[in-house]
Amino acid sequence: MIHEDRRRAGSFGEDAAQYDRARPSYPSKLVDDLMAELPQRVLDVGCGTGIAGRLFAARGCDVLGVEPDPRMAEMARAHRLAVDVSTFEQWDPKGRSFDLLISGQAWHWVDPLRGPAKAAGILAPGGRLAAFWNYGTHEADVLAAFDRVYESVAPELREAYALGKLPPDDGGRKAIDADGHYERAEVHFYTWRRQYTRDAWLDQLPTHSDHRLLAPKRLAALLDTVGDTIDALGGSIVVSYRTQLVTARRHL
Repeated sequence: MIHEDRRRAGSFGEDAAQYDRARPSYPSKLVDDLMAELPQRVLDVGCGTGIAGRLFAARGCDVLGVEPDPRMAEMARAHRLAVDVSTFEQWDPKGRSFDLLISGQAWHWVDPLRGPAKAAGILAPGGRLAAFWNYGTHEADVLAAFDRVYESVAPELREAYALGKLPPDDGGRKAIDADGHYERAEVHFYTWRRQYTRDAWLDQLPTHSDHRLLAPKRLAALLDTVGDTIDALGGSIVVSYRTQLVTARRHL
């Protein structure tokens, strides 16, 4: 299971600054919806460089991150977020409780059997668990061109997340419902678009773990070929994002 692949999980911190500048943020409507219950104490699980946590800190929340990679944690702290370095499973809450637990692009790195129960143990009664992911899809001509590139240069990545080939799964919904500590989990979607220049798209590709684990020469060849393809398409591409939110309230 993916949460057991610690080599892949640890690849993000190899260039935390690149991850921080290149990865997309999350829709303001998602933050609005999670702020509707006026949470004050927010725990950000797998906070990375703080991309999600900063959105809630900007709304006045007291945010604490939990992040296993010290390099990512250092970047989050540079953005003035407090961070404990630990996996969520091993993290000691030290008696603290939270109104909202968020996990942006990271809940799949948590043990699906242990995660919901651990979250329930640190959420205040009525507190909310909220895990969310961005899923991007390409326009048909762009996807067809990228398919040819990946087939030629890195065929093992033909189903890569960066190509939009991995459809949203249940986001851990079944495991949350099976845990028994929560009201029935809900799934919501938010749609938005972002235009990427050639350089911006090439900057974010190595932030994906499947790309990061390619041998350096193969990654360089892939980036060169993808860059040439974007140039041939006019120098930029538009990605349609669908952000999936899986959320459940802890029983009172």
